[in-house]
Amino acid sequence: MKIFRIAFIFSILFSLHFSLFAQTDTIGINTIITKTNKVLNDYPAEKIYLHFDKPYYAVADTVWFKAYVTENQNFLSTLSKIIYVDVINQSDSLIQTLKLPIAGGFAYGSFPLDQINYKQGNYHIRAYTMWMLNSDEPAFFSKTFYVGEAIDKEVKTHISYKNTSTDKLEKIDARVQFKDANNKPYANRNVSWQVVTTYTVIAKGRGTTDANGYLTIAMSNAQKAEYQLKNGQLVTAINTTDKDVANSSFSLRNAILSKDFQFFPEGGNLIAGLTTKVAFKAVKSDGLGIASKGVVTDSDGKQVAVFSAQHLGMGSFNLLAEAGKTYKATVNYADGTSESYNLPAVTTAGITLNIDNTSADNIAIKILSNDPFFNDNQGKKFYIIAQSKGVICYGAQTALSNKEYNTTVLKSKFPTGIAQLTLFNESGKPLSERLVFVQHKNNMAVAVSSPVTTYGIKKKVKINMAAKKDGAPVEGSFSVSVVDETKVPSSEDATSTILTGLLLSSDVKGYIEKASYYFNAPDAKKNADLDVLLLTQGYRSFKYSDIIANQLPKIQFLPEQGIELSGILRMNNGIPVRKGALLLSIPDKRFNLEGTTDPVGNFRFKNLVFNDSSKVTITAKYNPLYKNMTLQMNGSPVPSLTRNFSAAEEVLNIDSALTTYLDNSKRQYAYLHTLKDITVKAAIIPKVSHKDYPALTGLSQMADHEITGDRLKGCGMLINCLQGMLAGVTYADGNFYVSRDYNSGNRTPMGIFINGMNVDVNQINTIDVNQLESVEIFLRDELGLVNRANNVNGVLVFNQKKAPKGQKISKAQLMDMLPKYYELTFSPQGYDKEKQFYSPKYEAPASMNRNDLRTTIYWNPKVVTDAAGNASFEFYNADGRGQYKVTVEGIDANGNLGRSIFRYTVK
Repeated sequence: MKIFRIAFIFSILFSLHFSLFAQTDTIGINTIITKTNKVLNDYPAEKIYLHFDKPYYAVADTVWFKAYVTENQNFLSTLSKIIYVDVINQSDSLIQTLKLPIAGGFAYGSFPLDQINYKQGNYHIRAYTMWMLNSDEPAFFSKTFYVGEAIDKEVKTHISYKNTSTDKLEKIDARVQFKDANNKPYANRNVSWQVVTTYTVIAKGRGTTDANGYLTIAMSNAQKAEYQLKNGQLVTAINTTDKDVANSSFSLRNAILSKDFQFFPEGGNLIAGLTTKVAFKAVKSDGLGIASKGVVTDSDGKQVAVFSAQHLGMGSFNLLAEAGKTYKATVNYADGTSESYNLPAVTTAGITLNIDNTSADNIAIKILSNDPFFNDNQGKKFYIIAQSKGVICYGAQTALSNKEYNTTVLKSKFPTGIAQLTLFNESGKPLSERLVFVQHKNNMAVAVSSPVTTYGIKKKVKINMAAKKDGAPVEGSFSVSVVDETKVPSSEDATSTILTGLLLSSDVKGYIEKASYYFNAPDAKKNADLDVLLLTQGYRSFKYSDIIANQLPKIQFLPEQGIELSGILRMNNGIPVRKGALLLSIPDKRFNLEGTTDPVGNFRFKNLVFNDSSKVTITAKYNPLYKNMTLQMNGSPVPSLTRNFSAAEEVLNIDSALTTYLDNSKRQYAYLHTLKDITVKAAIIPKVSHKDYPALTGLSQMADHEITGDRLKGCGMLINCLQGMLAGVTYADGNFYVSRDYNSGNRTPMGIFINGMNVDVNQINTIDVNQLESVEIFLRDELGLVNRANNVNGVLVFNQKKAPKGQKISKAQLMDMLPKYYELTFSPQGYDKEKQFYSPKYEAPASMNRNDLRTTIYWNPKVVTDAAGNASFEFYNADGRGQYKVTVEGIDANGNLGRSIFRYTVK
């Protein structure tokens, strides 16, 4: 039952008398609400959350996930039927894209971290639907995860930076420790290093590690240089043995950290004569908050406020602003530095919203206006409208007859999540805005239990689930992950969850640090911290001004209902083929589909289903004159690659962060270890020489001198390159001569032979140097056969590489090889195959002897509770002893979200 998808709740805040004024462009609150409701309903916003089996991985692992796709009020989306999941590396390059079908608001996917495409480093996952691309600021799902390498690990590193930059010089001191795979320091080893940015080396040097494997690297560069250190990578090469060198690279992106401090007056402005709550946020350039405190002084030097950050660099203070004055804050940071910042300018006349969200049942609203604004607008209408999750939940209107009004609104009018309250004037112009988070106590509760709390290794475990809402059973869909927490430790506050994803991150602009902190056992302190967060973050929403002006959202991409292939059929002269017949076939599915072009030659095959490896053929050969036709396919829109939205979660020292996990991975994937040195011997391919040509059989078996073709690669005019390279040869008057004979007066030129044929000297420049095997120099012809036969003195032989032997083909085979423009065979991106998570069963005694080093013990994205709200599942433990963690997340048909953690012990 859709509780909030109803006509707006309209109430009158105040029953007041107000003067009538002539209004030329007023707009009623009913009009604003009606227009807004229509846009919210006709253009619902989709949101995505991906639940992963664990927070980080190692090369050779498989990443498992379930996608939850919702729309207004967190109801499972019925719009899109396809979701895209991009995997992007730390260099902002796309590694792969998964295309998954959405069924009932859910999609299931996985991808292996193979040794070819994945190396140790930070990766970024984003997920979206085509419908989301219509938004100016789409709410893509975004997550950073990091991958360690243990299989062929030669060097483990740990790096720390010290910024010693000045105004003129960019300077970084990096201290790096190098260890081998067994954690033994590489002592007294030579290390070469360089800083590379956009393929340009801007700094380099050498050094030797100390007894503990440490090396300090001093990097410097002019502050205003074209290529800056902070935009580059430090690449090191250490001699692990006398012959072997191992490379490591480190990002310098956060080696030089700057700080930023911003002020956010509640409601939007500092207004003269009004006491305003001013939120602030101190953040480093890596995206993380920094503790700070300070004082605010006015333009007369008088101290008017003192402040201190309450959580992750955020806090607030009250300020009574005065007209004509400016304000400045002196901020002291936790690292000992200090800076001064100007507060926003004071607005002479204004009105604002002041919200108190501390009550469990009500939102306290206060409307404040100063004297100039009140005098200019007394008696005029003002509206308050509140929306949440794509629905107008509250609306009110009043006339301005007092400078201050107070009222309360029941939180029961709102769903759980962020509510946006906006104050309008009678022309429909937004004047002030405030975000609040509504947290209801009666959320969906998911109880997870087990008959016992302690199990043995490789023993069967049974987990029971019971989902309820307001005491009533809930039928919902859940995803379950069980990990060996001893090997996969993680911070709950830093974990992305279904609550943070669908209730917070998808609605708020900007990165949210440790978003789960606000949902883990919330209390008054965490609620206050969340309120400050919403004062400092922007809201991802529609624009009321556009709605009122009837400027509807521009729709370029409709919700995909299946895979679609489209294009245009033309004659070779460019004229579109009207009502052209087309046949689409997918051989591996034994599927055929007929189609017809429209009056301008366009065709479209909709709602196709095929896997990513499938080949598709579209042909127009059933039309008259089909050989004179050309098929052209349309491309698919792809969002541009941008800087990682959650880059603050990237880890610099992955070896250190994943020590326990990678030690286990090394044992788990030992069978994948590759041999270091492999020598492959093959038969020697005979080299082309003068001996291959009958016309040169009189020459010696070995040339006097020889130049290999690789020495001439990159040469433009070959004849120019050869001058000075041919030993014993002189180039003069456009010919080559044997030097000793030329110097004694013999002006008989040398013979020029290309592939055994005597040619003019100018033919040398026609040779493709990339196809040149060698140049042989014969200063004497002992038998005189070649000299006398060709009237030359000495021979230059140009040997070109032999072309590979081909195989004769028939005319019909040749015609098949030529492109058929009326027919296309290609492999479009299809659906990635859904794979099943393997969960071993230890029922037979023989199977108990196998080593089981799994870290993800169990993954099930399709746990469904029955009408009684119950579900259960079973699995077997691995060999790991310690604490196992069961994470359950899910949603019901009414958009209620649930999450629960259960732990048990394995001995």
